[in-house]
Amino acid sequence: MYLEKFSLAGKVAVVTGGGRGLGKQMCLAMAKHGADIVAAARSVGQIEETAKEVRDLGRRAIAVPTDVTDSKACNALIDAAIAELGQIDIMMNNAGIGDRRGGPTELTEYTDEDWHYTLDVNLSGTFYCSRAASKRMIERGAGGVIINTSSGTGLRGNTGGWAYGTAKAGVIAFTKSLAVILAKDNIRANAIVPGFVSTLPPRNEQEAEFRRARGRYMPVKRLGEAWELGALAVYLASDASSYVTGESFIIDGGGLAGGYATTGFAPTVGL
Repeated sequence: MYLEKFSLAGKVAVVTGGGRGLGKQMCLAMAKHGADIVAAARSVGQIEETAKEVRDLGRRAIAVPTDVTDSKACNALIDAAIAELGQIDIMMNNAGIGDRRGGPTELTEYTDEDWHYTLDVNLSGTFYCSRAASKRMIERGAGGVIINTSSGTGLRGNTGGWAYGTAKAGVIAFTKSLAVILAKDNIRANAIVPGFVSTLPPRNEQEAEFRRARGRYMPVKRLGEAWELGALAVYLASDASSYVTGESFIIDGGGLAGGYATTGFAPTVGL
């Protein structure tokens, strides 16, 4: 009985950022549990590879090139999903980037362009796709699920990556609002909040040692694996979580268990 609740048979899931990393793993995880997949991203070759791997699992899949900063492109993504696969049951907003410049950037030097681009990819894209998908879910009258990918960075103060953190905090707040707005239409909305996760095998021993060293700071003494987020995505997409909405699921090996401390800051201590 319980395992049946995790089935996604007959469901169609749209996944932005579905060409690599966490997005690809969540596509494959949902496909293994029966869902047909629409993989969306700007990198055409990557989403086509994801779609091929999904089809190799025996599920239907299409790749739709999409720039989530363009609301018309997001509308077209949902239209393509319905035209090709007949419906949309699960909208996974996973597309995202770090701060456009990368690394710590002085507040006074951060440009309007950098600010808007970081927010548009991480937050506006989530809004555009959620708006387009929920409209079609409501029209169909069969309910649905929206899953948004946030970040532990959105729960902290950050000296670097603070525009990214701001956008990801907005994703959490937006998810809560989606949950209460769409509850009447039987549409649930939840967020996944990843910590440090390895999305690819290490390329060399130096990189492997860096990951081991970073993992030692986690209570579980390792970094996360991409497949572990796939399992969480299946839970949130399925009827196993039918009484869950408006929540943010932190999956970070206990990294935030001690509280939401600032990052990139260490006091100077005299000896």
